[in-house]
Amino acid sequence: MSAQTHLDATTHGRARLSFASDADVDEFAAVLGQFERGEITPEQWRVFRLVRGTYGQRQLDDAQMIRVKIPQGLLTTAQLDVLAEVAERYSRGFAHITTRQNIQFHFVKLHDVEPAMRRLAEAGLTTREACGNSVRNITACQFAGVAADEPFDVTPYAEGLTRFLLRHRLASSLPRKFKIAFEGCRRDHIKLTINDIGWLAEVRDGRRGFTVYAGGGTSTMTAAAPVLFEFVPAEDTLRVAEAIIRVFHERGDYQHRQRNRMKFLIKAMGWEGFRAAVHEALERVRAEGVPDLAFAVDPPADEPAPAWTRTAPPDVGEITRRVAAAAAAQHGPGIHPEPRTSLPADAQARWARTNVRPQKQQDFVSAVVTVPLGDLSGEQYRVLGQLASAYGDGSVRVTAVQDVVLRWVRRADLAALYARLDAAGLGLPDADTIADVTSCPGAESCKLAVTQSRGLGQALEAHLRARPELIDLAPDLDIKISGCPNGCGQHHIATIGFQGSLRKVGGKAVPQYFVQVGGGIDPEGTSFGRLAAKVPARRAPEALERLVRLYARDRQPGQSPVAFFRAVPVPAVKALLADLEALTPESATDRDFIDLSETTPFRPETTEGECAV
Repeated sequence: MSAQTHLDATTHGRARLSFASDADVDEFAAVLGQFERGEITPEQWRVFRLVRGTYGQRQLDDAQMIRVKIPQGLLTTAQLDVLAEVAERYSRGFAHITTRQNIQFHFVKLHDVEPAMRRLAEAGLTTREACGNSVRNITACQFAGVAADEPFDVTPYAEGLTRFLLRHRLASSLPRKFKIAFEGCRRDHIKLTINDIGWLAEVRDGRRGFTVYAGGGTSTMTAAAPVLFEFVPAEDTLRVAEAIIRVFHERGDYQHRQRNRMKFLIKAMGWEGFRAAVHEALERVRAEGVPDLAFAVDPPADEPAPAWTRTAPPDVGEITRRVAAAAAAQHGPGIHPEPRTSLPADAQARWARTNVRPQKQQDFVSAVVTVPLGDLSGEQYRVLGQLASAYGDGSVRVTAVQDVVLRWVRRADLAALYARLDAAGLGLPDADTIADVTSCPGAESCKLAVTQSRGLGQALEAHLRARPELIDLAPDLDIKISGCPNGCGQHHIATIGFQGSLRKVGGKAVPQYFVQVGGGIDPEGTSFGRLAAKVPARRAPEALERLVRLYARDRQPGQSPVAFFRAVPVPAVKALLADLEALTPESATDRDFIDLSETTPFRPETTEGECAV
């Protein structure tokens, strides 16, 4: 079967063809017209628009979220400019990076979705199959192609599978969403084992291929994906992916929204039964002639150095003025990104230690831009594009921890690059550490969220950055927050995870968080956090500090945070936090009844979400 992927002659980045299709946007406009004329039902419209990346927000007025797929997290300067334009013209003046390397715009009017899609398509970007029961954005390690410990660059293979499955006949008619990820590094930056299919690069007997994991997921019934194939030759990538997807398409549960991910199918069939079904489907796929990858199986093992002349960088003062003006022009509800302009005197030296990673290519480094809450203003997107052209290779990669990576930076240019990042309010150090908190959008926009997870993310980060000694006690400890059990913030696999919930005190609702400890993915395997406490939202920073100090006090020499919190007895953690858990009508203050970043009393209003349709 051939892929139903639209290609044109336009390239984006390093010989990348467009992922967009004008026909997709035309169809969106036509079906919207049918809905408005009453020719299709609201449920038919919802199913359609979700597959086209348009997600209804919790607000009852006209507020949509547009999710843009960023395959492998790769964006060019031109695409960054377009993201900036869409953020400013149709959203709140900023856009959000997700844990699956997507870009999201919130509070978009429904009739602005079509023109936003058209502008995105001009830059080669698509929203197709970004939401709904479809094959979602295929993610990849942000250091693929430049990492010293990778056997080869996984980017071409991830892109090849993206193009094969985009608009594939099965890709948007699955029982539930389907997630795929590629990794080459020995440290798993992309979290392979919580995906429906995870591909880990391997070379055996001089042949490229992948160890293939299948059936991972978080939320209800957390599951770590087991190894399905010890080694799949690279040329079989498309065939194996299609075989797995066929089994899910043919045998998955289309009736029960809360148990129709592939992990539930595997549980129902048993691992051996599922594996036998995949092998049988693979034989059918081979017989039908599903093709090889659309390129040589052995492209370069790593990225070639950029060959073009770099552009002149923008002036530091100009960047400061532009970014400040953009911050003032942001509008709409919720937490807005603010340029960080009052950094400690040692921030640059600390940034050089924590945010700069050597590449395998001599004299080049990758520089990580720390992005609090994953939010960038339109002007910050533009500045990053200019800096990528001046100091990098004309592209950036967004990461699964909601940061941005500039690659191919010369060591000699680091000081000049940092000065401009600092001018843009993007000079924060401590990327991918305890201070780099991950959060889903939460109750700011999501129908399912109970709490304002972004408010907690902001509070925890502020607490840590005001106490750098806490960061230094446990830099490798990661914090992830979700506003509901679904886990878009990936709190299940965090060393310390926070899941939004509520309790009643004196008949009034109090926002609180389930505190989970010991989740993570490392060489010892995949573990999911264990519930240790239920702490009112405003006490969460104190709970975090106590846990960090517990680790610093009781860990064994060389013991990582995730290893420590996997092993620590839950009753010990519960005892440590017991006084923070306790809340009575007599001890509660007015602030306890107001969620973080909010000003009015907490009134949880969850409705049926659109994660499953």
